[in-house]
Amino acid sequence: MTRILLVEDQPTAAAYLSQGLHEAGMLVDVARTGPDGLHLLLTVRYDLAILDVMLPGLDGWAILETARRAQSPTPVLFLSARDDIEDRVRGLELGAEDYLVKPYAFSELLARVRVILRRTDGSQNVRASSRFEVADLVLDLLKHRASRGGDRLDLTPKEFALLTLLIRHAGEVQSRTVIADQVWDMHFDSDTNVVEVAIRRLRTKLDDPYPVKLLHTVRGVGYVLEVRS
Repeated sequence: MTRILLVEDQPTAAAYLSQGLHEAGMLVDVARTGPDGLHLLLTVRYDLAILDVMLPGLDGWAILETARRAQSPTPVLFLSARDDIEDRVRGLELGAEDYLVKPYAFSELLARVRVILRRTDGSQNVRASSRFEVADLVLDLLKHRASRGGDRLDLTPKEFALLTLLIRHAGEVQSRTVIADQVWDMHFDSDTNVVEVAIRRLRTKLDDPYPVKLLHTVRGVGYVLEVRS
């Protein structure tokens, strides 16, 4: 049975989420403080950890960063009332699978939980890692560093966030709508070419100097990072 760690300091919210996840057929352990949540994350094997960002004793950022340094592979979903794009990007850069802004519908939370569980299949999947590799491209989230063929890529924060999204979903086409939402926290407007411009700039650094191209356009759909024969 799927086992979930929920770290939430608000009793009402914790009880509501725990009950809903139980009803969905999952086992749930609840921690009310940051230190308690970190202890459970490092000592018990979970299929997923759901972390509030603002917690007593140790915030969600510190929990995930410490866990990743300890090589914990458990996928993480952040819950937070902080909806700044910088916070979302920070969560992804630290190695979280997803970031859900409060208030939210439980049905949306459950859908995101199921997507993460399907993606990781309850195993120590590379997506839960802080280091990603595609061919000779390496992205290290903890060091905030990207390199290709041993050469460090000089990326802007938005380019790094864009590459993080693409490499975390390597082989999966990301639509312009998803990219605009995840990287810029904006609704995609067909009259806005911000996504195309960012892709072009990233491709200049990521692909142009190298014979093997990794960033591909899928016409009418979006973009995908993958090795093609």
